[in-house]
Amino acid sequence: MPDITALALFMSATFALNITPGPDMLYVIARSVSQGRSAGVVSALGISTGTLFHIAAVALGLSAFLAAVPAAYMAIRIAGGAYLIYLGARAFLNASASSDRIAVKPASMRRIFMQGVITNVLNPKVALFFLAFLPQFTDPARGSVGRQVLILGLLFNTSGTIVNVAIAWFASALTSRARESSRTTLWLQRLTGGVFVGLGLRLITHSRR
Repeated sequence: MPDITALALFMSATFALNITPGPDMLYVIARSVSQGRSAGVVSALGISTGTLFHIAAVALGLSAFLAAVPAAYMAIRIAGGAYLIYLGARAFLNASASSDRIAVKPASMRRIFMQGVITNVLNPKVALFFLAFLPQFTDPARGSVGRQVLILGLLFNTSGTIVNVAIAWFASALTSRARESSRTTLWLQRLTGGVFVGLGLRLITHSRR
């Protein structure tokens, strides 16, 4: 483990990064707004589970491969972006097809969880971020660097999960009454689809730096 000073600096930086709006937070907000608190919390837990993959990848050195092989990075980025666009298009089309119904059929909690996991795992920028960020707070003199990366990554993930769950609660509370209207539900579903498509396009078109 890092010394107390380095750990305090790490946790401060972690909190600042986790409260900064980004794709994960937007994903949680979109789920919370369209389907409620439970969906938002489950999506946050899915993202948290996906993040464990990236933490393990950094600890095992797999993320260095993505940094060194542009083609592999590009392939994963396109796959992740395409998946988000698919989810967004399906949400938007399902909402349009259900415009004459009382309510839009919600996705199951299991599906929402798995979408959160896959969305996070297929975002190579998460892996590269951990590769650049976590080693800065390790000290070879204090033991295994891989073990230190795992511990720091878990602390980062815990902080991020707490923030995203809180965001899910607040976002769902702000829209709970609006969801009682079938027309509003329709537009919230379309908004969710639009957010997913936007995140997918952002993942595909933005450079790795």
